[in-house]
Amino acid sequence: MQRLEEENNRIFIEAYGLQDELTPDVPLSEITLTCNPHYRCNGNKSEEELKALLLTDTIKELISYAVGCMFGRYSLDKPGLILANQGETIKDYLQQVPEPSFMPDEDNIIPILGDEYFTDDIVSRFREFLKSTFGAESLAENLEFIAGALSKSKKGSESPEKVIRDYFLKSFFKDYVKMYKKRPIYWLFTSSKGRGFNALVYMHRYDKETLAKMRTDYLLKLEDKLDARIGMLEIIEVGMRLRFIVYLAEPLILPPKTEQGRDQVSTQLPTQSGGLVQRLLLALKDGDKSSGALRSVLGIKHRPTFRDNYLHPALDADLIEMTIPEKPSSSKQKYRLTDKGRAVLKSGMEK
Repeated sequence: MQRLEEENNRIFIEAYGLQDELTPDVPLSEITLTCNPHYRCNGNKSEEELKALLLTDTIKELISYAVGCMFGRYSLDKPGLILANQGETIKDYLQQVPEPSFMPDEDNIIPILGDEYFTDDIVSRFREFLKSTFGAESLAENLEFIAGALSKSKKGSESPEKVIRDYFLKSFFKDYVKMYKKRPIYWLFTSSKGRGFNALVYMHRYDKETLAKMRTDYLLKLEDKLDARIGMLEIIEVGMRLRFIVYLAEPLILPPKTEQGRDQVSTQLPTQSGGLVQRLLLALKDGDKSSGALRSVLGIKHRPTFRDNYLHPALDADLIEMTIPEKPSSSKQKYRLTDKGRAVLKSGMEK
């Protein structure tokens, strides 16, 4: 483009005899193309710096396009605008794109939170977008590449998804508003400066039920989930303190003696989690089970809760044991009752 500009200047200069007045030269900074980093990025910067800035801007444009696909404004399967008129819905989208490779968000509300509390969390949806666009096999590589372009730190101490989530939380909407010259068509609803709750809504799909749905299906549910997490952390903290106290007290506790002077096997459950451990022992009554199978039987989805309140207390009390003790983290690892565990279970059932 620079060459063409200079050639045009040369033709006009020669046509009007202005060789002594003007020069055909055109600086790169005056080539007004958005893909030209010399024009796009102000200031005197090295080629390496300009290349890095252009890459970051390009990645931000990709993310903005991905959000457009999440709302149905764009589609991976059809060029141009899809949903761009007020009041249009998913039905209108499917009329234009009957079999989309990437489905827009159903309720036009995309939460942006500090963790993945909802299935349509924006980072989760962005992962799905990358899978649909570039293939699932290259997802990890693409996430790392995008995070590298967004991250100001070159140490790489944070995971790619953490970097991308931080960008959505802290910078995406500011960049987006700047890109659209302060006339955004995606609206950000946020609870406060602390960004405890944030959600994006597409203007053209906004209707009278959007805010009520945001409150009931997202804000109130998020509050419930946060309250549950706080309660769980408190339970885990108490459990850890009790386990530590029992651990310190163990050397002071003498095992009971039988008449023959031999140690007698205690049939008492760990004090701090007896009822929970009892449930675990009952789950193992019918045979060996993996950690996942035990959580399924007990109805526990939260792994740290299961580990800290069920599994570890039972292992520490020698009530259960690993089937592959030499490989604790093996994918084939299972757990079974020990003789002591069977005795405790039998004693509990007799009571």
